Amino acid sequence: MECLLQSCQTFRFSFRETLYRNFRPGGYGFCDFFFCYLQFFVFATAFKAFSDLLQIFFELLLARLQFFCLLKIAGTDRGFFFFLYFEQCLLLFCHVVRHLVAGELYACDDDSVAAEQATWLEKVYEYNMTRPSEPEKRKAMLKSMFAHLGKGCYIEPPFHANWGGKNVSFGDYVYANFNLTLVDDGVITVGDYTMFGPGVTVATAGHPVLPELREKIYQYNMPVHIGRNCWLGAHVVVLPGVTIGDNTVVGAGSIVTRDLPPNVVAVGTPCRVLREINEHDREYYFKDRKISPEDLK
Repeated sequence: MECLLQSCQTFRFSFRETLYRNFRPGGYGFCDFFFCYLQFFVFATAFKAFSDLLQIFFELLLARLQFFCLLKIAGTDRGFFFFLYFEQCLLLFCHVVRHLVAGELYACDDDSVAAEQATWLEKVYEYNMTRPSEPEKRKAMLKSMFAHLGKGCYIEPPFHANWGGKNVSFGDYVYANFNLTLVDDGVITVGDYTMFGPGVTVATAGHPVLPELREKIYQYNMPVHIGRNCWLGAHVVVLPGVTIGDNTVVGAGSIVTRDLPPNVVAVGTPCRVLREINEHDREYYFKDRKISPEDLK
């Protein structure tokens, strides 16, 4: 992660130097600028897959960058304004990586942050006030709230999220029962076909154990990744920094404090691997209830 941050800073300064050359009187002109644009495009593409949250940021930034390239070709000198805009974007990017992904400490009592968060909490409130007869409205609202929402996803109200899902990416056909709580100060990614039982909590935010730091309202965020086709039973709690592998089942009431491998059944507080998913599970779906061949078609 430190390597990523250093790359951001290095690129920021090299880009600034190139802009000075191109937009000052007697600068080298469009060729150098185009090379710089190409350098940034490669840089951005490499990190677009880093998370769906950053993908949205890059798409916006690349669109603006292409616009200013066209202005340069047309002979419109907007270099100074573009320089200021790009500097702010790079600073924002470093802030996003540092606080949402890198897990560094920061004070979470900023008034501007609270004001922005309030707008997302309003959206959560509006979602929870929708009627069962309004599935299309619910779908549209979630699409506007989440960083990414795949097809066929459903979240049963009431639903709670610190940031309304703005840092959350769901794959296709994710289902969440009543009272899903997402502490989404950091990034949460969930794979296709994963199911959440009632009352599940997924938390990315934590606070230092040291009392002196908690008095300063310090917080850190660590991303949580839940794989494809997982099932988290009722009232499971997933703590910051955890990764759960594909197809894994987490028993009701478990508290997941560390990574879980794929294709296992895990239970307990703290959650531990009970066994692997095996041939017995292909024959029985519950105690002595057998799976019919038709069910597997």
